[in-house]
Amino acid sequence: MRPLLIAASLLTLAIAGQVPAAAPAADGGKAAVAALAPVPPGKLTGAVRPLAYRLDLTVDPAKERFSGHAEIDATLTRASNFIDLHGRGLAVRRAVATARGKAYVGRWFELDPTGVARLVFDAPLPAGPIKLSFDYDAPFQNSPAGMFRVKVGSDWYSWTQFESIDARAAFPGFDEPGFKVPFTVTVRTRPGQMAVSNAPELSSKIENGWQVHRFAPTLPLPTYLVAMMVGPFSSVSGTVPATPQRAKPLPIRIVTTKENAGQMQFALEGTKGIVTHLESYFGQGFPYPKLDQITSPIMPGAMENAGADLYADPILIMDDKASTSQKRIFGMVVAHELSHQWFGDLVTPAWWDDIWLNESFANWMGFRIGDEWRPDLNIRAGALADGFGAMGTDALVAGRAIHQPIPTNAQIDEAFDTITYGKGGHVVAMIAGYMGDTKFRDGVRSYMAAHRYGNATSADFFAAMAKVSGDPRIVPAMQSFTDQQGVPLVTFAPDGKGGYAVSQSRFARLGTVAPATRWGIPLCVRASGGQRQCQLMDQAQTSVPALGAGAVIPNAGGTGYYRFELPAADWDKLIAVADALPGGEALALDDSLYASFQAGRASAAQLLASAEKLSHNPDSYAADAGVDSLAALFGTGMLSAEGEAGYRRFVAKIYAPRLAAMGFDPRAGIYAKEDPETSQLREQAVLRLALTARDPALRAQLAKAAGAYLAGDSAALDPAWFDTGFRILIDQGGLGAAKALAEKALASQDPLFRPAALGAIATSGNGDVARWVLSGMNDARLRRSERFGMIGGIAGSRETRDLGFEWIKSNGQELFAGSSGIFTASRLPGIVAGFCSAEKADEIAALLRPRLAGKTGALALERTIERVRSCGILKEARGSELSAAFAKTS
Repeated sequence: MRPLLIAASLLTLAIAGQVPAAAPAADGGKAAVAALAPVPPGKLTGAVRPLAYRLDLTVDPAKERFSGHAEIDATLTRASNFIDLHGRGLAVRRAVATARGKAYVGRWFELDPTGVARLVFDAPLPAGPIKLSFDYDAPFQNSPAGMFRVKVGSDWYSWTQFESIDARAAFPGFDEPGFKVPFTVTVRTRPGQMAVSNAPELSSKIENGWQVHRFAPTLPLPTYLVAMMVGPFSSVSGTVPATPQRAKPLPIRIVTTKENAGQMQFALEGTKGIVTHLESYFGQGFPYPKLDQITSPIMPGAMENAGADLYADPILIMDDKASTSQKRIFGMVVAHELSHQWFGDLVTPAWWDDIWLNESFANWMGFRIGDEWRPDLNIRAGALADGFGAMGTDALVAGRAIHQPIPTNAQIDEAFDTITYGKGGHVVAMIAGYMGDTKFRDGVRSYMAAHRYGNATSADFFAAMAKVSGDPRIVPAMQSFTDQQGVPLVTFAPDGKGGYAVSQSRFARLGTVAPATRWGIPLCVRASGGQRQCQLMDQAQTSVPALGAGAVIPNAGGTGYYRFELPAADWDKLIAVADALPGGEALALDDSLYASFQAGRASAAQLLASAEKLSHNPDSYAADAGVDSLAALFGTGMLSAEGEAGYRRFVAKIYAPRLAAMGFDPRAGIYAKEDPETSQLREQAVLRLALTARDPALRAQLAKAAGAYLAGDSAALDPAWFDTGFRILIDQGGLGAAKALAEKALASQDPLFRPAALGAIATSGNGDVARWVLSGMNDARLRRSERFGMIGGIAGSRETRDLGFEWIKSNGQELFAGSSGIFTASRLPGIVAGFCSAEKADEIAALLRPRLAGKTGALALERTIERVRSCGILKEARGSELSAAFAKTS
């Protein structure tokens, strides 16, 4: 009966001249409804502006669906028979618009896969105030997008992850960042369960067999920052004492699944410290009345929901004995997400083309404030490592600028990539370093004050920076990095007077031609032992005067987002002092030298010499950078058999003396009170020696400890060595060991052990294990996100990538079907980026281009194709040279 009723209703509109009278009913009338007006591919028309939401959801995570009643107060700018809004996968039972005291019953049509919907009425709604009311139900998702659920132990829990456009999978609405309004949330749960939302809970009582949690109205929020979590959570509470910026204590909680009870105190105390550092930087108190820090076992990252941040379990769940790397992640990620409470939540972008500003700034702040919180962890150095890492993506011809138009919904999630985070954060660091910390901070404060609880654009931010800097060149310099794709290459040539003639161009790998581009580069240079000299290089060429004795350091401080090229003799002088360079400068050296090799200039011998010299740098990021670059080449299969053997000898030569001097005991907590940098250097040495150099004594020691741990001795193996120890056990025991480890992993909810064990299985490099995972590991306890992660591990491992690719050929629809949110959709094509030949690039293109055309992931696919083809060109041109250099290693 429904298609006939819908067709009859559409006939009424047709008589009014709005749709064809012969509208077909076979599709439920959707085509005729779509013909009323163009379906917005991205931003809605603005004909309706929401003013406030009231959401009342009934959420039982043990069920497959949840239900809701949503009311939206809005303004209709002109009379209309239909309203465009958002909803994806919602079964709308009733939709009513109330205007001027009259109720208009609407019919709901979802018109495209991204969740653009149209509500159609028999009579025109009058312009002016309206109230929209909906009754609906919808499915829980099984990956972190929309309202998702997972079973942990014997209990079910649910969380929400709405950024970027997944709130529409939880309730009807206007799912755009520019619509920023209050939300009043009610959540109905099974008795005894906790509910968490953005605002403080006002009451919780039993009504009709359900526990009804009512929350205070929020301050103005866009839909993507709304949060609703339900389950039998455990929590610990505390307060952040009053500060000069905030008169009252701030209530905070850590909220997690029951299995993590007892491991929340570190996060509670750490959060307190980070909040106070952020308040000091922004010059204002925390902008919301409370802060909940919540964890989920399948969240792959973190999300800045206002007053209710969500994290992956391992980011928060730890104690003082945690490894340096885990503590670094805590400091950086928590500072990143909490900085968003001001920069992103308090002030929100008007549209997704400005999301870079949120994430780039927060990325920079995460490292900066994390470092202020725990200087001993050397967190700040990770910001530059992140930025130099982004250059590998930004150097591709296929790509995008940080700031660019986003006309379609399918392109939104592609903005959440290493260009936004790594490049954007590095560009922010570069501008802050050039302006000076105080002026930059004052610009941030001015920007925040002007747009408090509202929306803003990149132009607003640039204007604030220009005003405080007093330098009109700052804005075009910033925009040259945010609005243009590519990595600047700054080339130094002797000028015959002791100085250098310097030119800029766009960096290009061997075999590619990059378009001509010019930037406003804050160029800071020094000689080893000398002072930094800075200038704004906004022309194609400039000059650098004589710097004095010592090696020239073309990116002094390492904060510049550019690569440099030196004459061979200058490279050698710089390599000779690599062990004494500050960490940021050492990272800049490694990135530029590696890029020079990729472009066909620097020699393989220089790469090896630099890696060896850098390994003695006291900064743990710098010490590992050179070998990391070599490992990337090794991982592609670029080396001959003799070259691979030489590479393993090279690694042993570097790391064996270090570990011998430091000592090694795999037992839990042995190094908990050690200097964090020393501890991190040991982690790096153990990983390289055990898995690359395959040191037999170390492998035996780790295998024994891992076996004891799995046999029940929890003190036998520190979590820092989980992945390495388990991979060695699989090396020794093959498929049987992998199956036994998988059983223990799937029976566990430990936030460190379970993912480490499953990861070790996926990256074992064992063909029998890979085939079993791909076709035979059908265990209901294996979560969808875990399965996808394991497939990615197989496809990304050198020894099993062919097996992974063959599986993707036949089963790719499992990976690419449905919505998986910002954490997965735009990254999926990267799992096949480890190949190294033009032929394989063509094969990937033929397989995946048809599947991803016009969809999220299309850009990542083009990047992958170019990476694989570029690697093949480099292998043909320089693989023999590199193999010969390693073969000489004794």
